[in-house]
Amino acid sequence: MSEPESPIGANAVERTDKEHVFGTWSYQSEVDPTQVVEADGVRFTTADGTEYIDFSSQLMCSNLGHSADRVADAVAEQVRDVPFVAPSYTTDARAKLGEQLAEITPGDLSKTFFSTSGTEAVEAALKIARLYTGKQKVISRYRSYHGATHGSISVTGDPRRLASEPGVPGTIKAPDPYAYGSTLDPMESLEYIDEMLMLEDDTVAAVLVEPIVGSNGILVPPDEYLPRLKEIAHDHGALLICDEVMSGFGRTGEWFGCDVFGVTPDIMTMAKGLTGAYQPLGATIVTSEIADHFEDELFCHGHTYAGHPVAVAAGTAAVETYREENLIEHASEVGDYLGERIEELGERHPSVGETRGVGLFRGIELTKRADERVPFGERKDKISTGTTVVDEVSATAADHGTYVANMINTLIVAPPLPITEREVDEAIDALDAGLDVSDDAMDD
Repeated sequence: MSEPESPIGANAVERTDKEHVFGTWSYQSEVDPTQVVEADGVRFTTADGTEYIDFSSQLMCSNLGHSADRVADAVAEQVRDVPFVAPSYTTDARAKLGEQLAEITPGDLSKTFFSTSGTEAVEAALKIARLYTGKQKVISRYRSYHGATHGSISVTGDPRRLASEPGVPGTIKAPDPYAYGSTLDPMESLEYIDEMLMLEDDTVAAVLVEPIVGSNGILVPPDEYLPRLKEIAHDHGALLICDEVMSGFGRTGEWFGCDVFGVTPDIMTMAKGLTGAYQPLGATIVTSEIADHFEDELFCHGHTYAGHPVAVAAGTAAVETYREENLIEHASEVGDYLGERIEELGERHPSVGETRGVGLFRGIELTKRADERVPFGERKDKISTGTTVVDEVSATAADHGTYVANMINTLIVAPPLPITEREVDEAIDALDAGLDVSDDAMDD
């Protein structure tokens, strides 16, 4: 029996009556509402015909939106010209992207190792720090996410690490710059890190942080936090590694999160916005001093697809797009407007406990009680089944045409950089409807 043509395109998943040798199966015709069939600008469309504003850039990675023609053309051209070479060879695109990253990163960050993801970029950073310093321990923070491989999950703080523990030896967790509901002032948490480094007695290779914490709550430290953290790390002979996988490439209204605080780390990791998610690519860039060390010492590390020609071609075109379309400046301007609109939501909805963020990197943390922090979602919910009120808020926003991610107890607002104020308004209206759900669920 021939299959009927799908009314919404060949990519739609559709079930119909089918004849079977033992009889007839009868299925109700349906399409998969999670199957994305089209994406354009800051919007995407699913197989059931529903269009959404992408208010979280998928997994906070589609910084360029879904219509970066320059990147798409670069990928197609590279596939035709040189689809792959071993990492021991080089290509024009790889050399060019290395030059571009040296230009746009702060200070004397100058030499890059390419990989295929943020996780791998962090793995490279950990190995570089340990080989360079001759030490093994790494301090990271509890509210952090650095990847899913064995090393990167070991330095991750959030509950996703628990299934992999004890993990790689020598990873130590420190408190975070988290003011809302924490017992520590953000700057006080630095004194703990200082004491931890002293007690570890010159055995720590690096302190690893997200300059602005991403999926664990969009935590923005005070202006003086990151400069002081670098001083503390260097006072104890440790490097500062900044994980810019989520906060990089215009997300904060600057090229990188550390630029917000005027700090140059010793090592920086990046991915996601590096290609705008058009290709999987990670990168680990180091200062000239660290790079010079490995001119004489072997850096025993590598991947088959390290510096993949097609991925780095996407990266070079992405950097050109950020520059030529002035997207960093645009993100800063529209980011201010987004911040104002989110603050308005906080004033209207008692279930909004705190709003925070910078540029187009914003968080809305919820509370069951207006006068104190009582979260709807807790850390243990990250690794449990079922749904929370925070999930229901996101689902209601989706019903109103806006996709917004949530992690634990925070809605993560991180739209593509080309978003306009009008599109922000449309998405805020959807969040407004979603927050009615959490208002109704508050404790009496």
